[in-house]
Amino acid sequence: MIVDCAVYRDGHRTEGPEDLSDALDAARAAGGFVWIGLHEPSEREFELVTREFGLHPLAVEDALKAHQRPKLEVYDDSLFMVLKPVVYEPESDTVSAGEVMIFIGDAFVLTVRHGEGAPLAAVRRRLEEEPEMLGKGPTSVLYAISDAVVDHYLEVATELQTDLEELEAEVFQPDGGGSRNTASRIYTFKRQVLEFRRATGPLVPPLTRLAGTGQIGGGVPFVDDKARPFFRDVNDHLARVNESVESLDRLVSDILNAHLAQMSVRQNDDMRKISAWAAMAAVPTMIAGIYGMNFDHMPELHWLWSYPVVIVVMAVLEVLLYRQFKRRGWL
Repeated sequence: MIVDCAVYRDGHRTEGPEDLSDALDAARAAGGFVWIGLHEPSEREFELVTREFGLHPLAVEDALKAHQRPKLEVYDDSLFMVLKPVVYEPESDTVSAGEVMIFIGDAFVLTVRHGEGAPLAAVRRRLEEEPEMLGKGPTSVLYAISDAVVDHYLEVATELQTDLEELEAEVFQPDGGGSRNTASRIYTFKRQVLEFRRATGPLVPPLTRLAGTGQIGGGVPFVDDKARPFFRDVNDHLARVNESVESLDRLVSDILNAHLAQMSVRQNDDMRKISAWAAMAAVPTMIAGIYGMNFDHMPELHWLWSYPVVIVVMAVLEVLLYRQFKRRGWL
């Protein structure tokens, strides 16, 4: 359940006691904070943490069930934030999202991870290498996690842009729109962009509030007001990500429409060719049908040159039709 537990004083790590209550008391006594990391805890496992840190029941329910939108909630004894880190899988060209729940309170940080892709271990290592930043308290952890998640959004957006360029080249290749699976690939890519948007879009209001630039003025409890410029920087990066996501969504929709238009044009070309060949086949069929009715009194029926003349007439008509259809681009 507990992935890591440590007490930080003046930006330096000291191993926390095994008992969570003792760890919190030690952090408060030392003027620092305790950072506990958990991975997909069960309800029974999380009960001890809830009791020791006085977490709000609604936040606990969200942390256990997961599948939450990015959000920021303020309770009496803690601050609760949800982030959705994303992972790009190059082998399958898919985007998958995990979840990170962050509780911040008086001298404690509690992180709960669901799924893969959360950069918590890397963030902890990086912060421990920067004691000056870590010495600013729980706010530094909230900022570092938010910054790492959003920075990875930029990397995923770049990967998706590369995939979109490849898809665009496939649709507009000279042979006229790629294979029959192109439409399926475009739709699958659009679903990946939608999954990405679900992680980035709802994160704007929480970061705007932390940055102090939203309509709701004033500071956020348990977050140092001096950290606002740092959260504004993260918010700027998130704005770039959302602009990229919007651009990707528009472009993939345009590519899908272009592909469908190409398929429609190709079908029209096929129908014109079929119609032209059918018209050419109708002329000799008509003539042969008339002379195959076995009437005794028909014009030139017993004439010596009847057969060669009919063949020549059919050939001339076929050539004229072929040239006419070819000139109009039907063949």
